[in-house]
Amino acid sequence: MTGPVALESRLRAAIRSVGGHMDVWAVFEDAPLFASVVDALADGLEPHGPTKVVAVESRGFLLGGAVAARLGVGFVAVRKPGGLFPGEKATVTTVADYRGNRTELRMLSRSVGPGDRVAMVDDWIEVGAQALAVRELVESTGAAFLGLATMVDQSADAVAEAVPVLASLVDADTLESD
Repeated sequence: MTGPVALESRLRAAIRSVGGHMDVWAVFEDAPLFASVVDALADGLEPHGPTKVVAVESRGFLLGGAVAARLGVGFVAVRKPGGLFPGEKATVTTVADYRGNRTELRMLSRSVGPGDRVAMVDDWIEVGAQALAVRELVESTGAAFLGLATMVDQSADAVAEAVPVLASLVDADTLESD
């Protein structure tokens, strides 16, 4: 079995509920699966012509950096508070996430600008708090925000209208939970 159906099946087998939380780390531990995820996300973004891939730490960095390298485009880091990040930054505070938390996100101002076409990569989208904030950061620089590629999609229609999901590999509703 090959192709999108096989990848979705492999992801459903790898992503497990542990103590009430979905654990995606097994995807990164399985080299062939991780490579397939990166390829599929990159394939989903390629027709949109991104010039940069942006991702929020931490799991987003793993996927975003790999997808950017696969596409041959630059990677733009978005950091949470506390990490070293030298240079002038654009900042924004997210709306409440699935836990009710709001987080300040930072991106180096020099990372993107007018003429850039920026796609976001993340492992999971639910309420879209980080994706909405990243869109605001990217657009504040004059760059175009294309949308998001994600491994697991749990977004509501309202989120998808504000942050187009350009590629997703598995629907959260198909994953087994405790």
